[in-house]
Amino acid sequence: MLTRDAIRIDPAVVAARIEAGIRSEVLDVMRRRGAVVALSGGIDSSVVAALCARALRPERVVGLMLPERDSSSDALRLATMLGDHLGIARIVEDITPALSAVGCYARQDEAIRMVFPDFEPGWRFKLVLPSLLDGDRLNIVRLTVEDGIGTQRTMRLTPEAYLQLVAATNFKQRTRKMLEYYHADRLRYAVAGTPNRLEYDQGFFVKQGDGAADFKPIAHLLKSQVFALAEFLGIPDEIRARVPTTDTYSMSQTQEEFFFGLPYEQIDLCMWALDHGVPSASAASVAGITADEVERVYHDIKAKRRASRYLHHVPIVVIPSGDA
Repeated sequence: MLTRDAIRIDPAVVAARIEAGIRSEVLDVMRRRGAVVALSGGIDSSVVAALCARALRPERVVGLMLPERDSSSDALRLATMLGDHLGIARIVEDITPALSAVGCYARQDEAIRMVFPDFEPGWRFKLVLPSLLDGDRLNIVRLTVEDGIGTQRTMRLTPEAYLQLVAATNFKQRTRKMLEYYHADRLRYAVAGTPNRLEYDQGFFVKQGDGAADFKPIAHLLKSQVFALAEFLGIPDEIRARVPTTDTYSMSQTQEEFFFGLPYEQIDLCMWALDHGVPSASAASVAGITADEVERVYHDIKAKRRASRYLHHVPIVVIPSGDA
């Protein structure tokens, strides 16, 4: 029978195993001197930075903070707090000028005006999905905008507007990754990726953006397990208490409303149950939802796995070498 113990971990054992893996991969296999970690102020990057500091020593880890004009002020503050707590070097690179130069913000605004023609610079916005528990809902993305006096409106995005808005936003993750590799190259360090298993499995990352890294220490851990590891590692309470956010658009939003459609605690249990062949009726009481709702979650997990196959593909050599 499924219980919450199914996804519980022994943090000390898990941490030791990851740290040994980091040392082996970074120092012995890749022959790098240390690690660069992009710090967002969130739980995942904080745990990865802590693991790298323990594995490689703090002086061999650089925490890179990459704010832009839509970033939450809390992100930089919490990332700085984490860097101080771990005793690692910190570098701040404001990527706003670079994003402006390549037209990130202008292209975003252009996409938004396909839906809201009166959208003005300075207005805030975000993308949202309905909850997975809202009946047999379609994954229809909606756009919410907020004008200068705080009035909000929400409309369904057209496919054209959605694709352009996401494509423009992806400049942010790819620009950040460019700078991560700049600092890694100049220091002869490796780039640490920060996705947890939910993000990695479900495609909640940008290809050649935050999806790119030399090693990914927590990609096998569910979000609940990352939080357990964070407590063991002594990550500051304020970071551990922070609700997981996207920190991508100008309006604040959680990962739940932007992508997953359900709190991570429930998604974790449902993913484990699905992967271990647990019937929806058995998973329902543990996840705190109905069997029908578990089935919807199972369906969504499978659909996201299909949709994200492209994101996981490595570059394809069309004609193998020597077969010309």
